[in-house]
Amino acid sequence: MYVLRTVRQRTIRIVRGSGWTMIWLGVYLIGFVAYQLWLTNLLTARDQAALAAALESRFAQADVQVVEYRPRALSDTPPIAADEAQPSEPTSISDPDDEAQPDQATNLLLKEGEGVLGEAFAQLRIPAIGLDVTLVEGVRRRDLKKGPGHLTGTPVPGQPGNSVISGHRTTYGAPFGSLNELLPGDRIEVDTAIGTHLFEVREAPERCRSEHGLCVVKPTELWVTEARDGAWLTLTTCHPKFSARRRLIVFAELIDGPNADTIRGSA
Repeated sequence: MYVLRTVRQRTIRIVRGSGWTMIWLGVYLIGFVAYQLWLTNLLTARDQAALAAALESRFAQADVQVVEYRPRALSDTPPIAADEAQPSEPTSISDPDDEAQPDQATNLLLKEGEGVLGEAFAQLRIPAIGLDVTLVEGVRRRDLKKGPGHLTGTPVPGQPGNSVISGHRTTYGAPFGSLNELLPGDRIEVDTAIGTHLFEVREAPERCRSEHGLCVVKPTELWVTEARDGAWLTLTTCHPKFSARRRLIVFAELIDGPNADTIRGSA
């Protein structure tokens, strides 16, 4: 009897201990989910307010230059400041009465400097999904907690090439939570130091187009960030929701803005 009583008491203690362990584990999991789904949103909202307040200062202090723009197809040399350009040697004697002819290979472009890592960078608006958010420079984890981040090393939106913006699809405000709802023809606006740039969503390339018409790639498919002719905006986020197994990509082309005529006219 003594042995049975001892075994019974030990079993009760084990069951009781296991029960309390499961209860505390459940409390922890509920707390973790609450943090991910609600508290991170509050933290991001606070950071967004600070970024929005700092954006005007960023625009006022931005380094903006007028440069000569030569499309990649015409020249592989980077743009140079207009006041640094050297006049070419004349190949023939010109008539002073002749009307000056514009240089078809050279146009003036407003070029703005890169942002500061972790600080306010630009304002992004996507009316089709009701998004109006301040962008941050950088795509480190600490940066993306504040809002969508600009991939350092890619052009500023509205500049020639492919500007890449990444953002969370869930948690931390989920700014790109509805990115999958964008359709070809939808408009995207980006405010930078030189003005507002208007982009139009393009159809997903065949190489990444899913059965639903979305561009879905593996995280290792970095071709989506490569340079492109013209001026492009590439938005990236995780896919599907609550998973990082794939990336959802949206491509949009510049159609209007301070540099649109120069870039599109030289394409």
